[in-house]
Amino acid sequence: MTAVDFDAFVHKLATVSGEAILPFFRTALGVEDKGAGRGFDPVTEADRAAEQAMRRLIRETFPAHGIIGEEFDNVVGDAPYVWALDPIDGTKSFIAGLPAWGTLIGLLKGGDPVYGMMHQPFIGERFFGDGGVARYRGPAGERILSARDCRRLEDAILFTTSPRLMNTADRAAFETVEERVRLSRYGGDCYAYCMVAAGLVDLVIETGLQDHDIIALIPIIEGAGGIVTSWEGGSPVHGGRVVAAGSRRVHEEALRLLNA
Repeated sequence: MTAVDFDAFVHKLATVSGEAILPFFRTALGVEDKGAGRGFDPVTEADRAAEQAMRRLIRETFPAHGIIGEEFDNVVGDAPYVWALDPIDGTKSFIAGLPAWGTLIGLLKGGDPVYGMMHQPFIGERFFGDGGVARYRGPAGERILSARDCRRLEDAILFTTSPRLMNTADRAAFETVEERVRLSRYGGDCYAYCMVAAGLVDLVIETGLQDHDIIALIPIIEGAGGIVTSWEGGSPVHGGRVVAAGSRRVHEEALRLLNA
């Protein structure tokens, strides 16, 4: 496939997932709890419908590609290309009627993230990147994304979905960073990472992520000039404890405090 063909295909995936999701948004949809006593972990028919639509299109177009997703079994085998799908990242915001959620579409080549998109169909925004460049397309037009080169942690804006999702030790480590930043806010899920790429947020610190939660966001942040790693400074591709930052100075200072 040419680059233009590939780009068109990913945008088509975003479109079909949005068409599956939007009829459910801000309606009295049923919500199931798949937390199994580990905390409220909601899933809806919108999640399942969107992932099924994307999986169907991938199988029709690239039958040899693997797929990992949130709602259905992973199909990977020895496929060199693997898609990572999270139909609604931010389901808790979704069921509350808040638009701070998005569809994540990522692509791995040989285990490395090479392309990612976050699509918010209600607002009509798409953030996408290939690790070398990142772009925005939405009501504000289309532009190249560039992370902010914040020089000091004390000047940084920090986001996390919720400290209550962290265990006691991780929450204490997070608080050492939170005490130093200019502004700390909770919520956002995938949107917070895209705001790092857009140069509006400087730092995101999370724990307990799955691979499909982060794979699509890595090429967007890196394409905008940012950095995303594990708390230990390694690859974040498998999820777990993740730190994303717009500048290396803020990233390094956050890692130092988290691992003190």
